[in-house]
Amino acid sequence: MKLNRRSAAARDGRMPLMDHIRELRNRLIKAIIALVIGAIIGWILFEPAWGFLKQPYTQIPPEHCLEGKCDLVVHGIFDGFFIRLKVALIIGAVLSSPVWLYQIWAFVAPGLYSRERRYTYAFLAAAVPLFFLGAVLAYVTMDKGLKIFIGLAPGDTTVLVGVQDYLSYAQAMLFIFGLTFELPLFVIMLNLVGVLSHERIRKSRRLLIFGVFVFAAVATPSQDPFTMLALALPTILLFEIAELFAFLHDRRRARDDEYAGLSDDEASPLNLDEIDAELEKGGRTG
Repeated sequence: MKLNRRSAAARDGRMPLMDHIRELRNRLIKAIIALVIGAIIGWILFEPAWGFLKQPYTQIPPEHCLEGKCDLVVHGIFDGFFIRLKVALIIGAVLSSPVWLYQIWAFVAPGLYSRERRYTYAFLAAAVPLFFLGAVLAYVTMDKGLKIFIGLAPGDTTVLVGVQDYLSYAQAMLFIFGLTFELPLFVIMLNLVGVLSHERIRKSRRLLIFGVFVFAAVATPSQDPFTMLALALPTILLFEIAELFAFLHDRRRARDDEYAGLSDDEASPLNLDEIDAELEKGGRTG
């Protein structure tokens, strides 16, 4: 009986606080398990993964490298282990992104109506490619930020960059770009479930564009103009696509709604034929 009550509560979106906490715990456990499995794969594939991740650093100006060879520096005895662990976690987080992105949406979905939960698979189908697209763009632009700041060092100096510092920079770039590219998708999902209308998006466009540039300037690790623009401009483009989707969706919804265009104080149109049919039916029943 208790199980039936909990199932009914989950179906209509109402759950006790402890059930929400248990749900969050279960989602976190599943996401962590997926991350661990991905990290194990990343540990096994360390050599090709490390060669791939360090590639942007090898493209910095050679005059700032030791004897013209751009190598990263290991400072501590235990850095070798932590390098492998961090690379494995980066690869694991990327590989497991379909799982933890789904867990995020699945935690929110029980609060939606049943007709809105059908968007789960659409969310996942769009979220994973957007995350990977952001990560790819971050990887492509990483060397540009490195060249700008390392290039500011005097020509007669040698820049020695620690592996841990570089991996922290690469990790921040990959995940900031990847997660930022998810934000326009959330705008679309909020529009689909009726929380955010196109009219509200349109009125907030200028503030939204300004906020994107401010966020890009603050969130990017290097905070150089090129990296900021590389994050801000595609994000604004994605927001414009999201606004266009919201416009088309709201217009279709208004066309399908027979009461669209009426104010709250205006009487809805009456279908006299339907009223006469109902009265005639009621008279026969009486």
